[in-house]
Amino acid sequence: MKHWSCWLPGLDTLRRYEAAALPRDVFAGLVLATMLVPVGIAYAEASGLPGIYGLYATIVPLLVYALFGPSRILVLAPDSALAAVILGAVVPLSGGDPLRAITLAGAMAIVSGTICILAGIVRLGFVTELLSKPIRYGYMNGIALTVLVSQLPKLFGFSIESDGLLRSLRAIAGAILEGKTNWVAFGIGLGTLVAILLLRNNKRLPGILIAVVGATVVVSALDLGPQYGVTVLGPLPEGLPGFAVPRIGYNDILPVMIGGCAVALISFADTSVLSRAFAARLGTQADPNQEMIALGAANLATGFFQGFPISSSSSRTPVAEAAGARTQLANVAGALAIALLLLAAPNLLRHLPNAALAAVVIAGAIGLIEVADLKRIYRIQQWEFWLSIICFVGVAVLGVIPGIGLAIAIAIAEFLWDAWRPHSAVLGRADRVKGYHDITRYPDARQIPGLVLFRWDAPLFFANAEFFKERVMDAMAKSPTPVRWLVVAAEPVTSVDVTAGDALAKLDEALHAQGIELCFAELKDPVKDKLKKFGLLAQLGEHNFFPTVGAAVSTYLEINNDVEWEDWEK
Repeated sequence: MKHWSCWLPGLDTLRRYEAAALPRDVFAGLVLATMLVPVGIAYAEASGLPGIYGLYATIVPLLVYALFGPSRILVLAPDSALAAVILGAVVPLSGGDPLRAITLAGAMAIVSGTICILAGIVRLGFVTELLSKPIRYGYMNGIALTVLVSQLPKLFGFSIESDGLLRSLRAIAGAILEGKTNWVAFGIGLGTLVAILLLRNNKRLPGILIAVVGATVVVSALDLGPQYGVTVLGPLPEGLPGFAVPRIGYNDILPVMIGGCAVALISFADTSVLSRAFAARLGTQADPNQEMIALGAANLATGFFQGFPISSSSSRTPVAEAAGARTQLANVAGALAIALLLLAAPNLLRHLPNAALAAVVIAGAIGLIEVADLKRIYRIQQWEFWLSIICFVGVAVLGVIPGIGLAIAIAIAEFLWDAWRPHSAVLGRADRVKGYHDITRYPDARQIPGLVLFRWDAPLFFANAEFFKERVMDAMAKSPTPVRWLVVAAEPVTSVDVTAGDALAKLDEALHAQGIELCFAELKDPVKDKLKKFGLLAQLGEHNFFPTVGAAVSTYLEINNDVEWEDWEK
């Protein structure tokens, strides 16, 4: 049973907290809040929701993660990677009703949170590792492109009615050609975007804050809203989020469940990678299962307090670190600062232009795009690069949620293919090299007359049992001499299931009928224990199991003393 401090790391941190760290944490929280406010509003609107809900979805997760999160400085908040998923699920169902949209988004957060908590409790924190890096790059690049395109109309100062990436691109191009661009709004948005990108790598200057404040001041001072049609955020509702149970219709359940599952996958994949990176940097131990529970608790809480799905942030966590954050109290301070803004100064951002918010989201989407590492992958293994491209096209063409489903299907197929059709080898004795080696790698290797040494480089289970038999029979058919013994070099075999065990039993019977002995060398004890349960140890005989390939060869030569074989090493 885990101690309570393992389930609630925040309380343990508070119990051990050193007062000397408080000024740094408070300062870091205030700095963090200045970035979280515009980003939260921007990502809410990118998700098809009113901007105020982005602040609700910032305050609650910061507080909850401070209690449940194992990382000292990780920041959870609305994220650009989730915006396209939420938008894709919410817009078709909400019918343009903002209250219905936030209800659906809140339900998605609850689904996502529940999945993460359950997965963390049963210790499934490893599941996202089943998604290979190229596949992850593929769907994230697709999401980034989808998010970027969705914000172009706001950047150009007009609106479009379309669904899907390709249709949106056509509609945007058509609107530009028809002269619908608001060049003043575009200039403000473009200037904001350039400022953010130029200051992105500067740890001392808060680029997003500077760019957004600058755009807001320009619009307010020059009165660009009424005069030039530059749309602005407007006043925010005063007050804090209240508890509300999202009530959705029967027809909404399936799409909300699918969207929630997609959110859970993406958010935990990002969070697990980020938490491990910062744990390594800070010299602490990452806990993927507790991380999943904390992420789930944050999503569950924000779903019940008028928020929407959130994730960790690779752009805001470094801000907290650079500002001197020592513990999660920095996030608490940031949450309280945002709450104070809503209570005391809700009109502070009323002149914030929508084009600037679009620029914030576009900058975030650009940060998701991975090109350099894909070039490296193309150089070293092209088929994985093309898997990434397929996932990218799937998200871009089919839509975010179907595209993620395609990525998961490809990941499962990739995993099963490696196990279904694993590498195998016939081993021989190569001069001047100790041991027995793959004869395809060592063409001059000699095979012992009458003995086939066959190595199987994977677990044996239902999907590859028949392929194992095929490879064994092929190896014996290609033997230069009549086969007396078949020795399976089984060190790579980490498991055997019932189906494979039955296949081995039938293989032994078939070989025995031909006068051929089936033997195993270097079989791991846990696997040997399984064979004993299956009755194979009794069928094959204990004497047919050898600790090493060399021991099997020596026994074979002793029993078959008519075999002409001279072994030497030079």
